[in-house]
Amino acid sequence: MSKLMTLSEAIQRYVHDGDLVYAAGFTHLIPFAAGHEIIRQGKKNLILARATPDLIYDQMVAAGCARKVIFSYMGNPGVGSLRIVRAEIEAGNLEWEEYSHFSMISRLQAGASGLPFMPMNPTAAGDLERVNPNYRQVIDPYSGNAVVVVPPLKPDVAIVHVQRCDAQGNAHIWGIIGEQKEAAFAAERVIITAEEIVDESVIRSDPNRTLIPAFIVDAVCPVPYCAHPSYTQGYYDRDNEFYLQWDEISKSRQKVQEYLEEWVFGVPDRVAYWEKLGEEVHQRLKVGERLSAPVNYGLY
Repeated sequence: MSKLMTLSEAIQRYVHDGDLVYAAGFTHLIPFAAGHEIIRQGKKNLILARATPDLIYDQMVAAGCARKVIFSYMGNPGVGSLRIVRAEIEAGNLEWEEYSHFSMISRLQAGASGLPFMPMNPTAAGDLERVNPNYRQVIDPYSGNAVVVVPPLKPDVAIVHVQRCDAQGNAHIWGIIGEQKEAAFAAERVIITAEEIVDESVIRSDPNRTLIPAFIVDAVCPVPYCAHPSYTQGYYDRDNEFYLQWDEISKSRQKVQEYLEEWVFGVPDRVAYWEKLGEEVHQRLKVGERLSAPVNYGLY
């Protein structure tokens, strides 16, 4: 059964005020378009969870969508701090929980597996263990040694951007693989945004690339260029210039609001956003072909 719908419909139907939202993707495939649609629809009191929050959570916090952030490493990658999130935390306006990357993914793995907690070997994150009460220790019944455990993370909704997907929700991802699979399996509801919607036969031709299966997906949204200013491997490059620009924009709340008015509220959807970026940006972010070797799955 087709799960195709617009991104606007998916956000309206599956993201509710007060939800715990996980926008997945590591370095690339960050669903910026979904974050912008959440801002447009005025969603409030969200708990925003994500490894490496990136600029999208800075923008969502600036728009007043969030009451709490859960993260592992927070920053404008390669540039500096997320100024808005940091300022709101320091002002006491935003609740927060911080984890190491490993413990954040361990929480998702526990949520995806239906486990009450996930054990980890002691890590170098001693300061986090001291200030975050969600880090606990239990005794390993086999060795008698203490092990660190973290609770499951079970988002109300996970938003995952992919290169291609069929109408049922079977999704291909390649390039850097982050926590997309774990976030999707841990979540109550899953929204897929895709650069391309392809026939089921394309997905079936390369089953090992299917990280997200249809049976856990609620909505499939065709959203080309969804990940800008991050990138989608094989489709467009990372807009490094924008990450530098945001560092300057985010120094001023007035400039942040002007950005949101022009680039979020001022455009109806991602098509208009991409057109507004202009041809110079389009050409700068173009990527060439670098094809993988063919794989023979054999005849049967």
